[in-house]
Amino acid sequence: MKAVIPVAGVGSKLRPHTHTQPKSLVPVADNTILGHIIDKLLEAGIRDFVFIIGYLGEKIEQYVRQKYPQLNTEFVVQEPREGLGHALWVARHTYENEESVLIMLGDAIVDVDLKAIIEAPHSVLGVKKVAKPSLFGVTEVGNDEFIVKVVEKPKIPKSNFALVGLYKIAHPKKLVESLEYIISEDIRTQNEYHLTDALMHMIRNGEKMATWSVDHWFDCGRKETLLEANATLLARPKFRDRDYSKLCPGCIVIPPVSIGEGCTISHSIIGPNVAIGDNTTITKSILSNSIIGSYSELRFAVMQDSIIGSDASFKGFSHSLNIGDSTEINFGQ
Repeated sequence: MKAVIPVAGVGSKLRPHTHTQPKSLVPVADNTILGHIIDKLLEAGIRDFVFIIGYLGEKIEQYVRQKYPQLNTEFVVQEPREGLGHALWVARHTYENEESVLIMLGDAIVDVDLKAIIEAPHSVLGVKKVAKPSLFGVTEVGNDEFIVKVVEKPKIPKSNFALVGLYKIAHPKKLVESLEYIISEDIRTQNEYHLTDALMHMIRNGEKMATWSVDHWFDCGRKETLLEANATLLARPKFRDRDYSKLCPGCIVIPPVSIGEGCTISHSIIGPNVAIGDNTTITKSILSNSIIGSYSELRFAVMQDSIIGSDASFKGFSHSLNIGDSTEINFGQ
């Protein structure tokens, strides 16, 4: 099976981090968003990949070729960028002759049994129950447990099961035919060619599609969900068992924490839920629930719920105090 990963988006909700790097290469836990996605697909046995690139696409291509040289890769440029349906239409020649294809969005991390999805005899759409379905594409299921309707960001949702950006398509040729239909007929939603409209066209023409609930889903296009994904991934056993005492002299490390190679960290409190990139220097700082990029420098920093990009520098205030009894000092106001 071939995996298709659209990664052409600008990532405007993660500004300023996406001014200089694609959204899919923003760090989370001890990897990038895209790295987590590729690793998950590799675990499922997939070796053939198509990346649909656009904004800063050369950085994505360089990253994939350097970190994953063993993959069979194709890179397709989407220009102009007119929605997910358009992206898949532009790349149709790479997968239309496959027996089946797995599509995973490059800005979402999901926990699911991919092998079981791959082995399913019919098309499968990954879903997750959400509180505000009007913000997402949603599915409606009939009495036979197959999907009867998919709709993008409905004003009045009839279901609270959102599409999570994971699609196993059992008949790629039928997908391509439906994509060509919505583009030739100029069928747009919110002024874009959406995959949901093509999927709905397939369903109307008899394609059977089932939902598949995922365990965790992180739409990493916003700061809040990126930090949530970081905390969830760091909660895995491999991060709690790491000993950073030699790496961080004079420090208190509260797991789970991930610290990259070549870091210099001293006289600080790190954690919980902190991921630090390679070759970063941290001195006399307190960090929790944060992501710190590579080659950054923090001194006298007190940070929580923060994302610091690569090559960033921050120096806070250093205080030397002599405080008597019954005294209250609040630097927060």
